[in-house]
Amino acid sequence: MNFDLSPREKELSKKGRDFCDQVLLPLEAVTDEHGELPMERREAVRQQVRDWGLAGINHSRENGGLGLTMVEQTAIEEQLGRVTNGLWSCVWRPPVSLKFGTETQKHDYLIPSSHGHRRGAFAITEPEAGSDPRRVKTSARLKNGQWHLTGEKWFVTSYNASDFVIVHAHVDDDPDKPTLFLVDKPVNNMVHLRSPKFMHNFAFDHAELRFEGTTVGEDKMLGKIGQGLELTKDWFVEARLQIASHAVGAATRAAEIANDYATSRHQFDRPIRDFQGVEFMLADMAVEIFAAKSMLYRVAWEIDQGLDRKRVHAHASALKLYCSEAAGRVIDKALQVLGGRGYMRENPVERLYRDIRVDRIWEGTSEIQRVVVAGQIRKRGIGVFSEVAWA
Repeated sequence: MNFDLSPREKELSKKGRDFCDQVLLPLEAVTDEHGELPMERREAVRQQVRDWGLAGINHSRENGGLGLTMVEQTAIEEQLGRVTNGLWSCVWRPPVSLKFGTETQKHDYLIPSSHGHRRGAFAITEPEAGSDPRRVKTSARLKNGQWHLTGEKWFVTSYNASDFVIVHAHVDDDPDKPTLFLVDKPVNNMVHLRSPKFMHNFAFDHAELRFEGTTVGEDKMLGKIGQGLELTKDWFVEARLQIASHAVGAATRAAEIANDYATSRHQFDRPIRDFQGVEFMLADMAVEIFAAKSMLYRVAWEIDQGLDRKRVHAHASALKLYCSEAAGRVIDKALQVLGGRGYMRENPVERLYRDIRVDRIWEGTSEIQRVVVAGQIRKRGIGVFSEVAWA
């Protein structure tokens, strides 16, 4: 088996690294200082994404994207993951669910989103509904040719960078009818309650919204009635792979910084890497990255090969679980190697330490990933994970 990236994949990886280093890394300090990327900087960054040829990396050319394979996307995303403060989100990925829209919806939402002229936020989580989407209370009722949405949503990521919201609601309050709706901003009776602060700073906000009978036309339903959870699952697979990619990139940057510091920092007349306590931490970090990266590209390759959908879902859960937790261990060790310097906000490792913690929570907690993995073992046997999964 050939585990080497192709020349094209290596080229995309380098482009992702160069874009991260030249465009995103210089924005880290100002983003951390302001809590998010300042509004006056955003359009320039959007244009740079277009100029670098990174617009719509997760969609087909037909839908305005770049038509990249999953391995090619992963090669870019891994490098973007090196940046702190969630600035990787400046390179937009229109929600995968949009590709299941009507031709009109693709024309109005997906293609402009791929080009960076529109952006959508995703609203599913609620005060009483997180890991269990059947507890969603937001309802959708059809009256006189209009859908009326009522409910409250939390953690609507990138709300203040978006001009429309994809809302997950239950038609007629029926949890067996989860359905997605496209809501343009601004719209009457959609209230922005607040954008709370979190442990990490992020390029854009995470809003809390309330829908008070918000009306949208029948043509704004995305997919069919009852199809919302199925479309969301497809988005989860992509999102989990993206998180794993960023986790590997973040862990790699932290390890590089720690390795350089352990070489240049001298105590007791020798580099601190000469002390076994430090050397062993570097070794453990390298092994964690080696395992995580191998797993990451295997799952990306499996998706490109058309692996069974259920197995892909299971492997994506295992991948997100391992990479997010491994990255946490790597970055924790990197901070320890750096000592007090690693604890300073001006140090990228300190920011990575704050950033990486959410990766064990959003798009499915570590515990939910274990439920998915265990469920697949129960239904299909341990071979789902122990055997080579040829397509």
